[in-house]
Amino acid sequence: MHPGTERIVMSAVQKPQIDTTKPSIARVYDAFVGGKDNFEVDREVLRQIQQIAPEAIHVGRQCRAWLIRVVRFLAGHAGIDQFLDLGSGLPTAENTHQAAQRVNHEANVVYVDNDPSVAAHGRALLEENEYTHFVVGDLRNPAEILQDPIVTRNLDLTRPVALIQCNTLHHVTDDEDPVGIMQEYVEALAPGSYIAISHLHNPADGSRRAKLAEESQQKFNSMMGTCYYRTRSQITELFCGTEFVEPGLTYLFDWWPDGPLLQPPADGEYNLLGGVARKP
Repeated sequence: MHPGTERIVMSAVQKPQIDTTKPSIARVYDAFVGGKDNFEVDREVLRQIQQIAPEAIHVGRQCRAWLIRVVRFLAGHAGIDQFLDLGSGLPTAENTHQAAQRVNHEANVVYVDNDPSVAAHGRALLEENEYTHFVVGDLRNPAEILQDPIVTRNLDLTRPVALIQCNTLHHVTDDEDPVGIMQEYVEALAPGSYIAISHLHNPADGSRRAKLAEESQQKFNSMMGTCYYRTRSQITELFCGTEFVEPGLTYLFDWWPDGPLLQPPADGEYNLLGGVARKP
């Protein structure tokens, strides 16, 4: 690892204060993917969602599997050796840096998250190797993130970078302008950079999948704050005119799966879209 500035930032300046009486978005996602860094209040959110979408745990793990496939592609075929993972969440069995560094052991990965539970794990991530870094920051503030000394020291923004927003932007309200946020990030990236986004999806067509999206959104919002299921066109806007990699914006299970589907997808699996796009 580089000189101990990052550890000082984590331990001396931003000591995480973890509130175990309220659900945390990061810890709830950890529960969804079968992690162990969550509390009863977080698992209750999962149980409530399972009442209307019993496949919730499977969908959560599918999100993680999509992310790993995306990172493998970016580090391999796309030749990207720099990753900025925004709203990275809690470490699980497989993480962005592990997938990237399995392809290129010198791939630099900077994680960004403002959740105190995630910040508490940042020190452990930093100690894995000198190419893995953590920033306590809010993805809704692109200028602040892009100017952070840990980012500028470890990522060369004059070269292509892969920017990842995995299940993050659906927690950004319309008033906070998620498209404007992404536009600022995209404008700062060098040509040849990639962005990867997965997002909760509402087909808004009166179908049972649309109803499930509406019910799940209401449940999430009543228990843990903001969560918005957006339409395909709204999610497409988040890519800010970049060029989609095939197969474009699609269901996560259809984005270059590792093998054939052995059973039909459940309705909840249609409530997530993901895509990867390149800045020309």
